[in-house]
Amino acid sequence: MNKSILATAALAASTASALAADLPSLKAPPPVFVPPPVIWTGFYVGLNAGYNFSNNNNNLVTSAPLLPGAGIFTWALSANAVLPAQNNGFIGGGQAGYNWQFARNFLVGVEADIQGVAASGGSKTALTAVPFATTVFFTTYNARRNLDYLGTVRGRVGFLFTPTLLVYGTGGLAYGGIRSDLGLFQFSTIAPFGVGASSYSNTRVGWTAGGGVEWMFWPNWSAKVEYLYYDLGRVTNAFALIRVPPGIGLYAATQSADRFNGNIVRAGINYHFNWGAAPIL
Repeated sequence: MNKSILATAALAASTASALAADLPSLKAPPPVFVPPPVIWTGFYVGLNAGYNFSNNNNNLVTSAPLLPGAGIFTWALSANAVLPAQNNGFIGGGQAGYNWQFARNFLVGVEADIQGVAASGGSKTALTAVPFATTVFFTTYNARRNLDYLGTVRGRVGFLFTPTLLVYGTGGLAYGGIRSDLGLFQFSTIAPFGVGASSYSNTRVGWTAGGGVEWMFWPNWSAKVEYLYYDLGRVTNAFALIRVPPGIGLYAATQSADRFNGNIVRAGINYHFNWGAAPIL
């Protein structure tokens, strides 16, 4: 009798365990991590570095004839010189801006930057000899051009192909500190030497346009690669030739003309303060 009761109890216990194993678990699933939304809206600051490729590496020097009897062909041989003077060099600086993200995938903003230009000066010397009457006029030109710094203030319009990848176009105002120097030394077998020099420096204002790609690789941090074309315009530098002592010469006046424009390829990194709400999805 006791054995029957024990067997019945054991069977009931095993049946209850089997039924309990078949029931769905009431244990809560592990929490799923949901990353915070990527927010582009807000202020940002950053650093950049790259290279400046000057488009116009020539300094064109032209002179007006002093002697009425000098034929146009004769004085033009020496009156015009194209002197290579590059403004290529590494650039580096900083930027600050503001983005506004809207309609989930669109972004507009404004950015200002300024960079110093290393190895921005280019100089070149040319020597010409022009026979005239019973003598020969020798002329040495020296031209130098510098781009000391370059900055921009631009608008940006972009599209987010993914929440973290922005492709954008940009354009606006460009400004830069430029300097142009020109020197001339002339002598002949019958005339005393003549000298002349002029220097021009200023902050020039022009325009810029380009585009880039920016990647938000970590919350609040992004990296970018950018191309810009800039044009600060044409600079003319002129002076009159002085004979020491006074005497006959070949030129009355000389001027140089060079254009400050080029291309920038650079990379940068930005920190975003994200002072704004996430866009409505």
